[in-house]
Amino acid sequence: MGNARLQSIHVHPVKAFRSLALQEAVVEPWGLAGDRRWMLIDDGGKVVTQRQQPRLALAAAELLPGGVRLSAPGRDPLTVPVPRAVGTVVVQIFRDKVEALPADGEAVHAWCSAFLGADVRLVYLDDPATRRPVDPRYALAGETVSFADGFPLLLAATASLDALNSLIAEGEHADEGSLPMNRFRPNVVVSGTDAWAEDGWSRVSVGEVDFRVAKPCGRCVVTTTDQGTAERGREPLHSLGRHRRVDGKLVFGQNLIPVGRGTIRVGDPVRIVE
Repeated sequence: MGNARLQSIHVHPVKAFRSLALQEAVVEPWGLAGDRRWMLIDDGGKVVTQRQQPRLALAAAELLPGGVRLSAPGRDPLTVPVPRAVGTVVVQIFRDKVEALPADGEAVHAWCSAFLGADVRLVYLDDPATRRPVDPRYALAGETVSFADGFPLLLAATASLDALNSLIAEGEHADEGSLPMNRFRPNVVVSGTDAWAEDGWSRVSVGEVDFRVAKPCGRCVVTTTDQGTAERGREPLHSLGRHRRVDGKLVFGQNLIPVGRGTIRVGDPVRIVE
């Protein structure tokens, strides 16, 4: 592990939109600064992701001071400011009910709805320090998370992706080819480890920041979605089902909870604390 390094950093300003690569990021208790503070909801207030709408892979959000700029095929870019705190709505993200602020103005909701061909609205997590606790089975008291699926950060290792791609190449869907890391939508990608070494980690440091390893990440249909075309295949779920099934889940990557604050940078050393 002496040569393990932080290879890349990724945030997703709007949940389910395309990832944004950064050279450095501030680690906040609930995740990387700018990661998944916005998300789409349907007309019933439930989260909309690539599970239901793979086309979201084609949409992008650029971080701006005080907001985001949305872009997508066939749509003019739209700048969306952080909404004014004039009243929250209750939204549902999987099993959690969370208060959030609707984006200001109807133009943004119309933009998102026109792109997807469905009635959706954009909401913002205004107070990540209090709104959504991490699953208490894995969290310490007071730990919270953004609109990420369940944990503040997701770590993936390049050696493990190489190993998985080797399994895919040996399987019945080898024609789908090697998968890129963006299929797994991680926040931090680590190089210089052995394949699947992260399975044995319980605490890890990246640069100046320590993290607890909460649990392996169970994977869903989003991983079968080509992030460049929004088309779906069979992999990696087919190969994960044969080789990486843990407690009934198909797993790849590890969920992290920050122990402290700080800034992480591409090239930072990665150390196993325990």
